[in-house]
Amino acid sequence: MAGFRSLARQVRDPRCDLALRRYSLRKCLERFAPYGHRATWDHLCSRAGFGPEDRSPDPVRLVAALDELEEARAVWLAYEVEFAERRKKEKHDGLRRPGSVDDWHRLTWGGFGVAWCDDPAVHPREPLAEVLRRLIAALEREPGSACPVCGGEQLAWKYDLDHEPSAGPVCTDCGILVPRPVLTPESLAYARRARPLLMSA
Repeated sequence: MAGFRSLARQVRDPRCDLALRRYSLRKCLERFAPYGHRATWDHLCSRAGFGPEDRSPDPVRLVAALDELEEARAVWLAYEVEFAERRKKEKHDGLRRPGSVDDWHRLTWGGFGVAWCDDPAVHPREPLAEVLRRLIAALEREPGSACPVCGGEQLAWKYDLDHEPSAGPVCTDCGILVPRPVLTPESLAYARRARPLLMSA
């Protein structure tokens, strides 16, 4: 099974068939997809300027999409290294019980679904790397009351998510499943009382 870097080389290789290059970019999302596979694909296509169903996109646009994905992956991998080092130090210092951030992080190891978007067509517009930087910054400070990505304060509890956890606070502005550790207990309670979001068709 090809790894992310091997697939990325195929996307960039002009000697490869265009269909293979597009397929390789899609396969990269099996290794790293911050919004989930379908929403990350929709995001990359819209930012790079080709359609999600376009079978022969401009190779330059394919590479632009890959560049954005690679930058975001570098941001996330650096965070994971720091996270692992922190946990190692905490264990050395006798702190064996992981906190809520650690519980959340276990579900997102490798970067899949760190900013899950259940509706593939609703996701943040900013570059992926910027979204992840904002999310990481929120994980490293005290909990707040707003979406860490867009600052939106309209959070609603959504059930039957195609993700783990299968329910949680979703930002009605940018569509991400907001990690519970970045929200205050009051914000979580408010989101639970808000009208639940229905599954998209």
